[in-house]
Amino acid sequence: MKDGLLQKLSLRILPPVIGVVLRFWFASCRVTVHGGEHCRNTLDANKQVIGTFWHYSLLGVFPVLSKYRGVAMVSSSKDGEYIARFMEYFGFRTVRGSRNRHGVQALKDLIKLARSGENTAIVADGSQGPPRIAQPGSVLLASRTGIPILPMAWSASRYLSIRSWDRTSFPKPFSKVDFIYGEPMYVPAGLKSEGIEEYRQQLEERLNGLYLEMWRIHGKDEH
Repeated sequence: MKDGLLQKLSLRILPPVIGVVLRFWFASCRVTVHGGEHCRNTLDANKQVIGTFWHYSLLGVFPVLSKYRGVAMVSSSKDGEYIARFMEYFGFRTVRGSRNRHGVQALKDLIKLARSGENTAIVADGSQGPPRIAQPGSVLLASRTGIPILPMAWSASRYLSIRSWDRTSFPKPFSKVDFIYGEPMYVPAGLKSEGIEEYRQQLEERLNGLYLEMWRIHGKDEH
C-alpha cells in the first residue's frame, strides 16, 4: 500500500518537475539547429512526419519538438509511464507498447492516428535496446501510411548521463547544444520482411551518421 502510494506520488511529481527543469536548462543553452530545412520542407510537402531518434536523446529531443505536437509510442512498462508523462508535459500524447507487451496493438493505434493527420514519433532502438540498433517500427509505420521518416539527433558540449542501458543524457545549463534534422526517408508502400529489413538498416545507418556528426562537433565519437 505504501509503495503504491509513493509510486503514484512520484508519477505525479517527477515528470513535470523534470520538464520544468529541462525547460529552464534549455533556455540557458545556446541551441544550434542543423538541417532545419529538412523539417520545414518535409512538413510543407507532406504535412506530417514520423520523428525518429535514439533512446539516449529523449530528454533532449522533446524540449525542441514541443512546438510541433503529435503522438509518440512509449513502452508499456512502469518506467515507460514516467516517460509518457514527461512527453505529455511537452505536449505529446502517447500510445503504449513494446516488443514484449502490446507492441502490435500500439503500432496499429499509431498507424490509425497517423492516417488521421497526426505527427508521430518512435524511439528507433525501442525501450530496451540494444542501443543504436534500429527496430522496424518506424519503417513499418512509414510503409503503412506513406508518411516520411524524419531522423534526428542532438549533442551537447556539457551534459549528464543516467546509468541506464542507453545512457540517457541531457545537457547541462549554459552548454552548447547542437540538434540536427536529417534528410527525410521515404519508404515504399506494402513492404514485406526483406524490404523492411533493408530500410531498417538504412535508417540505422542514417541515425548513426547523424549521431556521429553531432558528437564530433564537440570532439567526441559517442556520448
